[in-house]
Amino acid sequence: MARGTLRIYLGAAPGVGKTYAMLSEGRRRAARGTDVVAGLVEDHGRPRTRELLDGLEVLPRRAPAPGGGGPAGLDVEAVLRRRPAVVLVDELARANAPGSRNAARWQDVEEVLAAGIDVVTTVNIQHLDSLGDVVESVTGVRQRETVPDEVVRRADQLELVDMDPEALRRRMAHGNIYAPDRVDAALADYFRPGNLTALRELALLWVADRADEYLRRYRADHRISSAWQARERIVVGLTGGPEGRTLLRRAARMAARGSGGEILAVHIARSDDRAAAPTEELDRQRSLVEGLGGSFHSVLGRDVPAALLDFARGVDATQIVLGTSRRKPWQYLLGPGVGATVARGAGDIDVHIVTHEAAAGGLRPPGARAARPGRARTAAWLTGLAAPLALTALLVAAGAGPGPATAMLLLLACTVAAALLGGMLPAVASALAASLLLNYWFTPPTRTLAVSDRDDLLALAVFVGVAVAVASSVDLAARRAHRAARLHAEAQALSFLAGSVLRGENALDALLQGVRETFGMDSVALLERREGYAAWSCVRSAGPRPCTRPEDADVEVPVDANTCLALAGRALPAEDSRLLSAFAAQAAVARDRDRLVGEAAEARRLAEGNRIRTALLAAVSHDLRTPLAGIKAAVSSLRSHDVAFSPEDEAELLAGIEAGADRLDHLVGNLLDMSRLHTGSVTPLMQEIDVDEVVPVALGGVPAGSVVLDVPEALPMVLADPGLLERAVANVVENAVAHSPAGRRVLVAASALGGRVELRVVDRGPGVPDSAKESVFEPFQRLGDAPRGSGVGLGLAVARGFTEAMGGSLRAEDTPGGGLTMVLTLQAVHGPPPARPRPPAQAAP
Repeated sequence: MARGTLRIYLGAAPGVGKTYAMLSEGRRRAARGTDVVAGLVEDHGRPRTRELLDGLEVLPRRAPAPGGGGPAGLDVEAVLRRRPAVVLVDELARANAPGSRNAARWQDVEEVLAAGIDVVTTVNIQHLDSLGDVVESVTGVRQRETVPDEVVRRADQLELVDMDPEALRRRMAHGNIYAPDRVDAALADYFRPGNLTALRELALLWVADRADEYLRRYRADHRISSAWQARERIVVGLTGGPEGRTLLRRAARMAARGSGGEILAVHIARSDDRAAAPTEELDRQRSLVEGLGGSFHSVLGRDVPAALLDFARGVDATQIVLGTSRRKPWQYLLGPGVGATVARGAGDIDVHIVTHEAAAGGLRPPGARAARPGRARTAAWLTGLAAPLALTALLVAAGAGPGPATAMLLLLACTVAAALLGGMLPAVASALAASLLLNYWFTPPTRTLAVSDRDDLLALAVFVGVAVAVASSVDLAARRAHRAARLHAEAQALSFLAGSVLRGENALDALLQGVRETFGMDSVALLERREGYAAWSCVRSAGPRPCTRPEDADVEVPVDANTCLALAGRALPAEDSRLLSAFAAQAAVARDRDRLVGEAAEARRLAEGNRIRTALLAAVSHDLRTPLAGIKAAVSSLRSHDVAFSPEDEAELLAGIEAGADRLDHLVGNLLDMSRLHTGSVTPLMQEIDVDEVVPVALGGVPAGSVVLDVPEALPMVLADPGLLERAVANVVENAVAHSPAGRRVLVAASALGGRVELRVVDRGPGVPDSAKESVFEPFQRLGDAPRGSGVGLGLAVARGFTEAMGGSLRAEDTPGGGLTMVLTLQAVHGPPPARPRPPAQAAP
């Protein structure tokens, strides 16, 4: 079932008239014969708004759940049972009462759209999720009811309802918005001129960005080449802290100021970190960035600044957004911090440091994270060897200071510290060095390595044993903590990747791109071969210059005997093999899913072919036999010797034969054309032609005087196949003439718009509902009240097929005042049209 269309009236502020505009649109559609119902309208007691509800069917509201309280909401079940063509639903961002079917009204609307019902709705700019912070800073009011930006961006039609701030204040003063007892307070608070101006600017900027999206889609659909603006790609670094939501909203506003900005939130999962980021907060931030229209990424890495910069360069980022450091002042002695390091190494990428409430709130203590491997080994050897020497020097310099027992405990602490930093080997070396120092400086006879007392020798041996045992335990605990952190990071990466795959349209591409980002590789390719020793082929890849053979890869992960994952860029540690194996297995599953999707598409294609063949047989059984029967009856009558026909009767019978033959010729031609389109054998011979030379020829099959032609000679030339264009125009015009009422002529007008030429065929017939505007172009489709003798419903299908084969488009629109307008669009030839001589003026008789 096709998804319904969504039309949104976006209000710059409360009271600008978005509900009035929604009801007016509903009444216009109802007047054209569309089945429109009012699912939920908030009139706020305004008389003019209530007047527009007259004549519209109003569905009863859903009563709140028992004990739930709150206002009555949209009755989704009643809408689904009624199944109108269009339903009007006011205030998209409104929250539902507790115990309702959905938490918010926009979720109700999504459910209605999924059922194939069109929705016309309203929302104010201050209720968009990404603008919550800035609206609060301007108006001082925090909007608790919000709608994700992506829901509004996906709307098929978006119209801004705007009003000058002073005009809106006058409406308020006249009592057209709120009750009289609320007017003065509203004018002095929320409806101040500054507030309204700021909200208006936010609405204009947001809708302008949406207009850019519409324009890009239109240019792509019509193959219009033009200069593209540089696209902003904003990377937001998330730590899992509470400041993440502030950073994401700030990045969304930055992206909204440009054309086509994109937000990429990235969390660096440290594989050597013992304290992981809170998963619940990251889940909330992932939901927020997806609601803002961005994407969430998780990357494994030991060095956070390096991993963040590698990711930003890999996605061609233009800006990086980071939060102000949460370090205490003394913690800057340990290093410059992530923000400063990223800013120093960003190069031509702009780095924005955003303040937030958690700034300087404190980080984890240094002992909660392991140092980087190279520095950790150096620190371990220094602690294990240099620290005992320095400590012994201090104790000897103290003279009659601590005794041998205290010295043993202090030196044992150095051994434990070496184990924490570097593992077993530095700890054993530290224990041996400490025992020698104890023997030389603190065991009689001092300043020699000799031991006079057997108890002292036993004490030194026990010291070494205890030191090694403690170091072993500490090292084992550190290894287990590191492994647990590693497993947590892997599980987190798999969780985020699985979520992105499930939400993505192309699971395999999303998975390979996720592997590339997670491990910081240049390219990732899924390779497979047929049974035996056939050559390898690349099924799908991510990144430039993917490997074509497993031997060319820096890392090869086999899936089975004939499938492997090939990664290029750098060698990965062995500890990554388990995670890569899981990714490889998931890639194989995604590949099988793609194959099943392809097989399902092929099955649908075959089913469509069977449907067309069945319809063709039905057409042949009736629509071909009817004119044949008329021709045969006329011929048999003429050949009969039993009846003497007058010349007038013979002429009428011959005219019937000719009309039947013409009808058969037209019908067989359309059937052959549809067959050519279905098999893909239509090859247009593109050339530069004039529309005003082709269109008059295409009108030869319609009655004289039934068409008004308005095709200027000054139109630019178009790229098209003359024969295909003539057939397409003829079919569209014949369809319009057939559905026009008697005495009403069809208008055929052409105009140049930018880099295209539009040919509009306008009739004043019964029109077509919005829900059927696409189905009229399907083969063997006719209006429900069309008589059987009006054709088999192939004319418009052939016309669209020929037009699209020439790189153009054919769509249906409503004619203002009633009727249907077919718009045929073709690509214009660049440059002014060549000069053509005008025909000589005819002499007056």
